[in-house]
Amino acid sequence: MATKKAKSAAPAGDRANAPQRILGMFKTMCLIREFEEAAHQSYVDGFSAGSIHQSIGQEAVAVGVCTNMRPTDMIHSNHRGHGHAIAKGADVTAMMKELFGRVGGTSGGKGGSMHIADFSVGMLGANGILADGVTMGVGAAQAVSIKGEDRIVGVFVGDGTTNRGPFYEGLNWAKVYHLPLLIICEDNGYASSTVTKVITAGGGPAVRARAFDIPAVTVDGNDLLAVDQAAGELIAKIRNGEGPQFLHALTYRNKGHISRDQLKYRAPGETEEKWKTEPIGRIESWLAENGIPAAELSGARAEAKARIAAAWEAAKAAPHPDPKNAFTDIQDNGAPHHG
Repeated sequence: MATKKAKSAAPAGDRANAPQRILGMFKTMCLIREFEEAAHQSYVDGFSAGSIHQSIGQEAVAVGVCTNMRPTDMIHSNHRGHGHAIAKGADVTAMMKELFGRVGGTSGGKGGSMHIADFSVGMLGANGILADGVTMGVGAAQAVSIKGEDRIVGVFVGDGTTNRGPFYEGLNWAKVYHLPLLIICEDNGYASSTVTKVITAGGGPAVRARAFDIPAVTVDGNDLLAVDQAAGELIAKIRNGEGPQFLHALTYRNKGHISRDQLKYRAPGETEEKWKTEPIGRIESWLAENGIPAAELSGARAEAKARIAAAWEAAKAAPHPDPKNAFTDIQDNGAPHHG
């Protein structure tokens, strides 16, 4: 979609926002965008069962945060988690196979879109139940703390999640036990098809975090440079032993809550207007202004498209799991065992 591009802020201070570094982040954002478009098409074409939650428009948050993490750090995601997994380094071919329910998927083809996990890159998985990912992430951070490990845990939540009880339980526990936890709130303004602010009392996510004495920073989540800067600073504080931190990123979900969502609850022209400030176009303009040739930028988009096209074909060619494996990878196969 051709749109007018909003400018991104210049890099702050002496942060390592060199154009080549940002170019690498741009490439990951393009890969996420292509994957999400393909994920939607897989639903339309009947290759994917269940719901597909696209993160188109929110790519800068996932990439800005995960780029500042180490491979040994961990994240926990939610129902809109494809972008988080890719930003953390999960394999897009294995992810596509998972969507298609095929052998070689990240969860053996048994979990689908909302159950992408790759422990090898620190992607602990996702949970479609709002706010339960917070308690799981807190549990992982508690384990890190008990074991004395030098790594942190990031948990991605939406603004609607901040109205759920486990969100508060998790923040309370994280603060009481001074856990190495970063909560990232992707505030896209909607809780499913409801405008979040009409069902949310008080000053919003950052204020709620501060109520637990957890430092909170609010940024333009569609500005990759701003997210990168804030995430880097908050993660440094966690590594320095300053306890849990909260990043409130204001963004926008350019697509529906799920693939079949026709967005009829939005005001006419709202989505079209928001496309003008989507994050990939913004950072692409910044890169062009800072010396990256147009051919290199278009090449990055083409490379992302080719990688996802190859993942699609590999997923189509992969076999379905053997039905006899349906009861593997479960906690208890058969009657409960005692003693």
